[in-house]
Amino acid sequence: MSALDRCLNVYDLRAAAKRRLPKAVFEFVDRGSEDGIAVANNRNAFEGIKLRHRALVDVSGRSMATTLFGKPVSLPMAIAPTGAAGLCWHEGELELAKAAAKAKIPFTLATGAMTSMEKIAKEAGPGVGGRLWFQLYVWNKREMSYQLIERAHRAGFEALIVTVDTIVPPNREYNTHNGFLLPFTPNLTFTLDIMRHPVWFTNVLMKYFTTIGMPRNENYPDEYKRLNRNDPGSYELTRQDSLDWEDIRIFRDKWPGILMIKGINRPDDAVKAIEYGVDGIVVSNHGGRNMDSVVASVDVLPEIAEAVGERLTVILDSGVRRGSDIAKALALGAKAVLTGRATLYGTAVGGEAGAFKAINLIRNELDKTMAYTGCRSVDEVTTDIFFGGRQGNRLFDRVMDTV
Repeated sequence: MSALDRCLNVYDLRAAAKRRLPKAVFEFVDRGSEDGIAVANNRNAFEGIKLRHRALVDVSGRSMATTLFGKPVSLPMAIAPTGAAGLCWHEGELELAKAAAKAKIPFTLATGAMTSMEKIAKEAGPGVGGRLWFQLYVWNKREMSYQLIERAHRAGFEALIVTVDTIVPPNREYNTHNGFLLPFTPNLTFTLDIMRHPVWFTNVLMKYFTTIGMPRNENYPDEYKRLNRNDPGSYELTRQDSLDWEDIRIFRDKWPGILMIKGINRPDDAVKAIEYGVDGIVVSNHGGRNMDSVVASVDVLPEIAEAVGERLTVILDSGVRRGSDIAKALALGAKAVLTGRATLYGTAVGGEAGAFKAINLIRNELDKTMAYTGCRSVDEVTTDIFFGGRQGNRLFDRVMDTV
């Protein structure tokens, strides 16, 4: 029996990924910032939401299929941008993209990916049934960002997601303790870590060494592919603390496709996005990887969804580990969710097959949750499935106050 066969849920995949990856890589994927409060709070918020099952409803014809931005998806989920995918597996972004195409859900490529967008488009894009979104970090030197979005457009990406919640570099002390730097630059601490994981070294790092050399940011301009983010000069080049709404207006003018902004957790920001021509927002706290005291995304989702109504597409990100989490997000007003760590764990264990396994585990859990709650389609997943009251969840009362 293979390692994948023994994995029955995302937590099993996480445990298998932890065994396979060097500590520094695993913790970069798995942990958040500072004390890990936001990561834990994301899960606690989901787990605090309780549902009621419905009896005697014929759900034999239930379907998780829906649409996102007018195009069909097999379930209300897309792959989140994850810059570490290429260290979980050789060209892990491509493995993830292929799994998403096979599962008929969108895949988002991160700015810091280690596989080029052109290769992703060729092998996992529209030509093979894939839907590709591109995530953009806006650099201080704006022209570099403009070049990236033009390149993504030429490659056939249908959507641009501008990340707006990484104003300054996050405080992840464990990366320093582990000797982990990006771009990939092993020091003595990290090298000793790598030596304890020979399978990863052979199947991931050696494959880079024999093709492109050290893993690098393949979608950066050539002169910045080995950009050292810890160098003061590099920080000045890539700093994002000047990003404002005028930038969103410019991106709207430059990008002809679907435009989303990722990192919204205030209703007033969500409403303002409508004024700037944004098509969708991602309610997100960056998976708890930036500000450690940030509110859980699912806690602010109801008020944001209520504020914007049907004027744009609301997607939830941060904390999704089970299919029941998707049902809860849909009931609170999201159209879909993004999954980051869950599918990264699968990728780390088995590449495309592992990512596809993670998607299907979540799909199966959502299917069961819909059956238990008497929902035959995702449109039927509403606040009606919640349990409220003294021992209910705090979100129920808040949601019911707005309807």
